[in-house]
Amino acid sequence: MEVSGPFTAVPGWGLVAVGVTAIGAALIASHQVYLQHWIAVWLGEAVIGAAITLWSMYLKATRTGVVLLAAPGQRFALGLAPPLFAGAVLTPVLYYHNAINAIPGMWLFLYGTAVMTGGAFSIRIVPVMGICFMALGVAAWLTPMSWALAWMVAGFAGIHIAFGYAIARNYGG
Repeated sequence: MEVSGPFTAVPGWGLVAVGVTAIGAALIASHQVYLQHWIAVWLGEAVIGAAITLWSMYLKATRTGVVLLAAPGQRFALGLAPPLFAGAVLTPVLYYHNAINAIPGMWLFLYGTAVMTGGAFSIRIVPVMGICFMALGVAAWLTPMSWALAWMVAGFAGIHIAFGYAIARNYGG
């Protein structure tokens, strides 16, 4: 079962918590005068969100008897990692080349790609969540930078809370 089954330790309540911290990040980001501070707030939120997700994933796996490093977990992580790595590389590149307006859309799109590719080895709702993030990334690229905060809130708060709640209710927490 652990070799061929889906990765089931995606933490619904952990995603809800990440969504709540993203609301806090959005409030802080909305008061930043300089774009580099705005970006720093969201990078800090990424670190906090990753820590919450990893911790809550560990708790759910422990509670449900799932081995995180078994084959399904490895496939999930291998699907998730390349787009996240691409985002980590492209962020300073875009910043250096003064293409800051593209960063929020790139974050949403690549995070959605990571969730979709990792989610291909998980429960069915996870890739759908990734597609929603990707759609918001495209919307962020097609609209003025003044809308970026709205897209970030819709994605990193709204989608995390909505899908996290659905996962928690239907897939064991």
